[in-house]
Amino acid sequence: MRIWVNGGLRDADDARLSVLDHGLTVGDGIFETVRTSEGRPFALTRHLARLTRSARGLGLPDPDHDEVRRAVAAVVEANPVALGRLRITCTGGLSPLGSDRGTDGPSLVVALDGVNRRPDSTAVITVPWTRNERGALVGLKTTSYAENVVALARARERGASEALFPNTADRLCEGTGSNVFVVLDGRVHTPPVTSGCLAGITRALAVEWTGAEETDLPMDVLAEADEVFLTSTLRDIQAVHRVDGRELTPEIGPVTAKAMRIFAERAGDDLDP
Repeated sequence: MRIWVNGGLRDADDARLSVLDHGLTVGDGIFETVRTSEGRPFALTRHLARLTRSARGLGLPDPDHDEVRRAVAAVVEANPVALGRLRITCTGGLSPLGSDRGTDGPSLVVALDGVNRRPDSTAVITVPWTRNERGALVGLKTTSYAENVVALARARERGASEALFPNTADRLCEGTGSNVFVVLDGRVHTPPVTSGCLAGITRALAVEWTGAEETDLPMDVLAEADEVFLTSTLRDIQAVHRVDGRELTPEIGPVTAKAMRIFAERAGDDLDP
C-alpha cells in the first residue's frame, strides 16, 4: 500500500506522523471517507466541501482542495482496487502535549484500501448513549470516534453491523457511521441535522433523489416503521431487516428497493453529483 503523507507518497511501512501529532494526542482532526469504483472517486467535490466545513468548525486551516485532489489521484493510481475506501485525514499537526495547537501547521494523510460490497440488508441495534445535539462538534466529521468504536463493538456482539443513537431529547439521531431513514405509510423520513446527526453526503443525495422528508422522530418510531434503511459512503442505501429484537420483513421493502434502485442509477450516471 502507498499512502500520501504531508506532500508525497510513502510505502505503508514508511508512512509516519509524529507521536506528538495533535490528531493522535487529543483527537484534533477531521476526515472524509470516499468510495472509489475502479479508481474513480464518488462525490469528491461534496466530500471536500464538507472537509472544509469541518476544518472551519474545528478551527483548522481550510484544506487546499487542489493539494487534496492531487493526493487522491496519486493514491488511487498507486493502489488499484475494484472497490475502495479512500480516507482523507487532516489533523492539527505537531503540537505540544495538551489541547493547545503547535505552529507547524496541519498534517494531511490520504490512504486507500480495498473493501467488499456490503450486503443489501443488515441488522442494527439501539444503544443507551446519546448524541449531544448542542455540542461543540455537532455536524463536524472529526477523528474523535471512540464513542462510535464502543457502540459498534456492542452491535457486533449482538449480531448487528450498526448501532443507532438517540440525542439528548430521546429523538432518533444517527448511527456510528451512517444516517437512518424510516418508511411510514409509504413516505420516507430521516432525522434533520438539528437532531445532531452528521450531514451525510449519501444522506443528502438520498433526500434529493428520493424526496425523503426531514422529520423530527422519536426513538420508538423504529418499533413502528414499515421499513428502515441506512445510508453511508460504503453502504449507499442498505435495507435493515432487524432492529434490536424486532424482525422486519425478510424481503427488502418496496420503498427501500425503489430508493436503492434510484440511487444506483443516479450515482452511476454522475460520479461527482
